[in-house]
Amino acid sequence: MSPYSYLAATQIPGLAQRTSASVTWVPVYLPGVMRATGNRGPTDVAPKAIYTFKDLNDWARHYGLPQIVLPDEFPFQAAAGDRLVLAAAEAGKGPELALALYRKIWAERQNANDDATLRDAVTEVGLDPAVLMPRAQSDEVRARLKANTERAVERGALGCPTFFVDGDQMFVGNDRLMFVEKALKS
Repeated sequence: MSPYSYLAATQIPGLAQRTSASVTWVPVYLPGVMRATGNRGPTDVAPKAIYTFKDLNDWARHYGLPQIVLPDEFPFQAAAGDRLVLAAAEAGKGPELALALYRKIWAERQNANDDATLRDAVTEVGLDPAVLMPRAQSDEVRARLKANTERAVERGALGCPTFFVDGDQMFVGNDRLMFVEKALKS
């Protein structure tokens, strides 16, 4: 659900390569994090929402990405995508699916909860939607998403993206990637 997470996610492969870091992607349910911490998103404050849209596209240009366009269904819940990424991780394709879903939502303006969008992303990364989509709806995957969310809050996360370096150094936000990189290099 977080366009800032989309922006940061596009930079993680390069950051990992430059620092020789191993990265563990951990999907969380952003509304659960926000609710648990009392945090509010930028869309809750009209002037901040307007500035945020400009800021997102400043970052997209900076990274050489397509312009960010808000999906027609915005704001939206992304639990189905979160669970799909968890299920794809079991097949070693979690980050690939996350990036495909981010692109479909934030660059192609597709509906994050449309089965066709989800199926296309799953197929694009070489997985079988007939297998992965039911797996993503399982009680086990649902429980894992809930546990990931609770664990993130316990560790101090208050939004997305949140990065932990060496288990304890926390950085929040796409604009903190330079600090993440410095921490990894030290």
